[in-house]
Amino acid sequence: MKILTKKFSLILSKIQESFLEENIENKKMLDIYIKFADGSATENEIKQANTQLSQVLKSLGLGILLILPFSPITLPYIFSKAKEHNIDLIPNWYKSLSNNKDRLE
Repeated sequence: MKILTKKFSLILSKIQESFLEENIENKKMLDIYIKFADGSATENEIKQANTQLSQVLKSLGLGILLILPFSPITLPYIFSKAKEHNIDLIPNWYKSLSNNKDRLE
């Protein structure tokens, strides 16, 4: 039981780290958009903010897909079609949870 508790604790801490990182990135994104409204943001900053915004939208989209009825049936189909058309639906924070170097095993 202690092994399962340790693994569960590691998984929760990894998820917490991901959410905290995402929160910091979101604050930076909003600061850049405020700078853009003032006219003082650089082109590179705008690209970074737009990339982060796309990650937020992917997270929202993934959340909506998960609550749809029949999602265990429709999600594999949606992801296979997205892969066929080279569309990335998975947010980076979720991908980082499954990197080989980050594995909890």
